[in-house]
Order: sequence, then C-alpha cells, then structure tokens
Amino acid sequence: MKIFATYLIALIFVFSFSACSRKENKSPLIPDNALSPDLVKNPATGSENKSDVKVPVFSFKKEIYDFGMVTEGQKVAYSFSFVNTGNADLVIDNAKASCGCTVPEFSKAPVPPGKSGVINVVFNTEGKDGYQRKEVFVTANTIPNSKKLILTGTVLKKKN
Repeated sequence: MKIFATYLIALIFVFSFSACSRKENKSPLIPDNALSPDLVKNPATGSENKSDVKVPVFSFKKEIYDFGMVTEGQKVAYSFSFVNTGNADLVIDNAKASCGCTVPEFSKAPVPPGKSGVINVVFNTEGKDGYQRKEVFVTANTIPNSKKLILTGTVLKKKN
C-alpha cells in the first residue's frame, strides 16, 4: 500500500509539472482570429477623469448605401467615407464582407483625429438576382470596436 501511495504522489507530481510547461497558454475558447487586446483597449472603463481618455471615433457620412437597380454582372462600387471625430489615432484592423461577392479595401495607416479615411467596397452582382443586402464588418480600435456598413439594392436578371 505504501508503494502505491508513493507512485500515486509521483504521478500527481509529474502531471502537475507537465501541465505547467505548456508552450502555448491559449484558451481553446478563444478563436485564432480574435483581436489582440492591445488593439482594442477601452480606457474609458478604468479612468476616473473621462476628459483624459484618448479614444478614436468613427463618424461615417453614410453607413447604408442603396445602389438602386442594376443588371446582373455589373460591379457596384461605393466608398464609405468617415472622419475620426475622436481624440486619438484611429486604426482599422480588419474589414470582412458577409459573402465572397463583396470585397472591402481599406488602409491600415492610422487616421489622426479630425482627418478622414475611406473604406472602398465592391459588390460583384454576377449570379445574383432580386433584392440584395451585403454587409461589411469593420474592426478598429474604436469603442465599440466594430461597425457594420451595408450595401442594398436590386439585381435584375440578365436577359439572354
């Protein structure tokens, strides 16, 4: 019985140290494409003096663009322009569309306070028919850290 207890203690000892020596301390609940905490800091939650908080702010001229009626096969392009109305540099981390037929393009260069930027979106109507709603999800160091831009309109089937 004494030998069994010794083996049991040794086994627990080995497992406890092997669990601590994992090279990657990543949680299986956090996806690989999760934002870095360095990008999305929210200083407003921990600051007592709110006037000292430096936060960039998206101010889009238009967040929904209705392209009207187009014929299948046309490419619809729109530039969503914005101004950083905050008091810190605005950095766009990512822009993803709701489907592969919509492609957003943006600059990763910081947009200083008071300056403007643009997110260009192209929607390829090939193979589409009827009412369309395409969304682009923009992630940046703003509060909140994401913004949704929308393209809507109707695609008329091409006549052969």
